[in-house]
Amino acid sequence: MDIFDALTLVGGLSLFLFGMNVMGQALERRAGNSLKLILGKLTDNKFIGFLTGFFVTAAIQSSSAATVMVVGFVNSGIMTLRQSMSLIMGANVGTTITAWILSLSGISGGNFFLQMLKPSSFTPILALIGVVMLLRGKNSKTKDSGTILLGFATLMFGLETMSAAVSSIKDVPAFSNLIVKFQNPFLGLLVGAVLTALIQSSSATVGILQSFSLSGMVTYAAAIPMIMGMNIGACVPTLISSIGTNKNAKRAAMYHLVFNVLGALFWLLVFIAGQNIIDRTILLKAVNPFRIAVVHSSFKIMCVLLLAPVNKYLERLVCRLVPDSSSPEQKVELDERLLKAPALALERCRVLMDDMAKVSMESISMSLSSLGGYTDDLAREIQEKEDLTDHYEDVMGTYLVKLSATKIGNDESIMAAEYLKLISDFERISDHSVDVMKSSREMKDKGIDFTDEADSELAVMVSAIKEITHLAYTAFVKRDLNSAFKVEPLEQVVDYLKEEIRTRHIRRLQKGNCSIEAGFVLNDLLSSMQRVSDHCSNIAGCVIDADMNNLNLHQTLKDYKHNSQKFNKVFEAFKNQYALPSD
Repeated sequence: MDIFDALTLVGGLSLFLFGMNVMGQALERRAGNSLKLILGKLTDNKFIGFLTGFFVTAAIQSSSAATVMVVGFVNSGIMTLRQSMSLIMGANVGTTITAWILSLSGISGGNFFLQMLKPSSFTPILALIGVVMLLRGKNSKTKDSGTILLGFATLMFGLETMSAAVSSIKDVPAFSNLIVKFQNPFLGLLVGAVLTALIQSSSATVGILQSFSLSGMVTYAAAIPMIMGMNIGACVPTLISSIGTNKNAKRAAMYHLVFNVLGALFWLLVFIAGQNIIDRTILLKAVNPFRIAVVHSSFKIMCVLLLAPVNKYLERLVCRLVPDSSSPEQKVELDERLLKAPALALERCRVLMDDMAKVSMESISMSLSSLGGYTDDLAREIQEKEDLTDHYEDVMGTYLVKLSATKIGNDESIMAAEYLKLISDFERISDHSVDVMKSSREMKDKGIDFTDEADSELAVMVSAIKEITHLAYTAFVKRDLNSAFKVEPLEQVVDYLKEEIRTRHIRRLQKGNCSIEAGFVLNDLLSSMQRVSDHCSNIAGCVIDADMNNLNLHQTLKDYKHNSQKFNKVFEAFKNQYALPSD
């Protein structure tokens, strides 16, 4: 093996790791909505949790990515620690699928169909299809599918390149001596753990081992401890991802470490003890990619069979290793680890937005109540709710911008844009709630009273605002299109009420029946309430847009107002319902 073979080996390894990374990221994006549906059906049933972890990991071809997401799910409250334990076990076994796919490189034989199963035969076809899908695809799903095929073709080409580079390595004495040293079980375990920790992918490390096995120099005695060590090294990404999380997320990461370390150490001791029982020549037999895949899967399954029955004790152990803190934990609202699964990240935003919508609507309801009985305690509570909606907007706005900056699908991109608009509307409703409260406080402080006529007219406006906020909230939280379509006609009625009440006030002012100072307060109140109705209209429009998969809010509302008999009918009904008393 000369310097050129070494360079070829490095190039092949680089292509292999790059291809695996690209394919894994595309698989995560492509499987985003499926992940949401699968995880949404999670129960405490251990077997279902195991299967979920297995299939999710098999789909995204990375146990590290799967377990990192699990830590994010626990941190965000999507799942409990106990549910995560079953998922982690399933992810450990699901990662073995990669080794089976890579084992195809060891197929030999003259049969045409066997030859077509070899990566060197079908990889060029996949690469061609992937290029066409990537360059000619009309949507992100097609492009992601093309990226998956290209990523797979790249990693298989890298694997073939590595295998060709090490074909002559068996003639290098230093390599032979190195393999002999790796036959020391503890050294092999350490090498597997360190290499996997550095690469942060057990699938990639197993693939590298499979490529080296084609040299005919890797034995069972060397491969088995290394595979066990890879199980420990695979915990590093999960542990890193748990930094800054809540205690249950840390416990999930610790469970992953404890499970993998105990499984590896137990079976390593069994392996060492077995060396004195079985024929040593079997262990010195060379392995190939297929045999490595068998060993890899067998070891993972044996770990599950060993530790699954004592899972409740492992749960107690990790709870002791990560004890409860004496100080209260800060609530984590959105977890950036979920950005790897856009559909789930958006789902968490949706949950937080429901909370924000509730707070926003409570604030406007309280501010309207303050018109009839202002108190400092009520004002303080309204201000706290406004501060909370500001916090919601800041947290979610930053999160959604980060999510939009990642490579997400068209559907997720449209939803993220809708959410960015909606959080602004909810926050502004709270702002106007404070404005109404301040007007109420001004009336109390200055002793301003409205005429009986103005009070009656304002009561009609308040009733209309209460209904439009209720309709907007129902439309958003329950995705109720019927309520959404009622908002815009009522918003037009609110606009009419504002202008009519202002006109009537001017008439009373001209007759000397009302003061200018009271008129300023009334005008401020009407403007604040009218702006609330405008934001309710935006919210309802976004709900309608989402149903139509459309981002053109103004066009949607314009078409509804001018080309709909339903709009006219609802408008007339609301106009009659909120008719002002006779002047």
